[in-house]
Amino acid sequence: MATPMLIQDIARYEGQQVTVKGWLYNKTHKGKLVFMQVRDGSGIAQCVVFLNDVPPEQFETAKTLPQESSLIVTGSVRKDSRAPGLPGGYEISVSSLEVIQAAEEYPITPKEHGVEFLMDNRHLWLRSSRQWAIMRVRATIIRAIRDWLDDHGYLLVDTPILTPTAGENTTSLFSVDYFGEPAYLAQTGQLYNEANMAAHGKVYCFGPTFRAEKSKTRRHLMEFWMVEPEMAFFSLDDLIAMEQEFVTYIVQTVLAKHGQELAILERDTTRLQNVTPPFPRITYTEAVERLQKLAAETTDPELRENLKIEWGEDFGAPHETAIAEMFDKPVFVTHYPVEAKAFYMEPNRDNPRVVNCTDLLAPEGYGEITGGSERIFDPDLLAQRVKTMGISEEAYRWYIDLRRYGSVPHAGFGLGVERVVAWICGLPHIRETIPYPRMLNRKYP
Repeated sequence: MATPMLIQDIARYEGQQVTVKGWLYNKTHKGKLVFMQVRDGSGIAQCVVFLNDVPPEQFETAKTLPQESSLIVTGSVRKDSRAPGLPGGYEISVSSLEVIQAAEEYPITPKEHGVEFLMDNRHLWLRSSRQWAIMRVRATIIRAIRDWLDDHGYLLVDTPILTPTAGENTTSLFSVDYFGEPAYLAQTGQLYNEANMAAHGKVYCFGPTFRAEKSKTRRHLMEFWMVEPEMAFFSLDDLIAMEQEFVTYIVQTVLAKHGQELAILERDTTRLQNVTPPFPRITYTEAVERLQKLAAETTDPELRENLKIEWGEDFGAPHETAIAEMFDKPVFVTHYPVEAKAFYMEPNRDNPRVVNCTDLLAPEGYGEITGGSERIFDPDLLAQRVKTMGISEEAYRWYIDLRRYGSVPHAGFGLGVERVVAWICGLPHIRETIPYPRMLNRKYP
């Protein structure tokens, strides 16, 4: 009797009769043989249909069955180093073929398709081996994030998606009608997470966040997933030490589990293998000086223009790329100007023009993957910052209240899942990092 099998486990079933339930990924036929590539979600196996091994009608079905038809294949597993597939090296000699549904003509073929066509058919494009590999890496990244935090004493506490005000500013919010009053889709869970931190010490929230920035860059989505740890009694140095261990674990976990998927993506993992503590660290001021020096020395007028920056300005993508390329692993940039960062960041005691914050920049042009800081823990200073920023004091009254009842120094950061997926997978655009990307001009499918 045949044993149900997942293709990812095919090596364990050599010489056995198995049944695979899946979809026809591709096929070729030569005379009395049909070579079917069958996928079941866990992998792809070559299934060989020989005319003499199956009823004649099943052989004819195998020859004519359209791509992405659903089917059940039964046969014996045999080792063959030449056999293609994922994981490959084994094939199934088919003794029975049952068709669940013969698919209509499949719109995505092995030929080259434009990006807009593929995005219009995103619900089908996800079946391709490339997208399959990306989604598996994404799932492992999410699992690694949770595992590391759970194993290091962090408690998952959920924060609201609907909020009464902005998390950081008022220019990039999706507004909704909340029973006749305005509400907004959350940009961040951080402010609520600081309340959770005061109850549990070390916490994190993890969920979708929304930014209504009218951006078309390869790094931005309107809806993305973010994990935000928040820690009591943490300094900037504590934060940096934690982040580098956390990010290292994520990268090394993917490298250990997904060599096959990274190979499908043709990802050169040389620089990823170098992601180990300690990470280099420079200040914003040092970074600006390096950029100005690089701009002055380059003979490329376009690069010189892109690298132009004055102290006090925030970095753009060209600046982050140039800084990251100065190092052989991710780099922390610390102590940005007060004006360039959010109102809740703790000013530096020795230089109040800057705040105790850090952005972690990934190499190879992937830019900021985490952003964090010490938080202001003095209620009067925070109230002053709220007033200076011209934002609603009433809306942030509860947030300031947190500082009136046992306030402590604390710190936290946010890590965007999609940017980390893009970096680890080596993807040129963030649109492939999430199953159904929401971009400035795309909300379908």
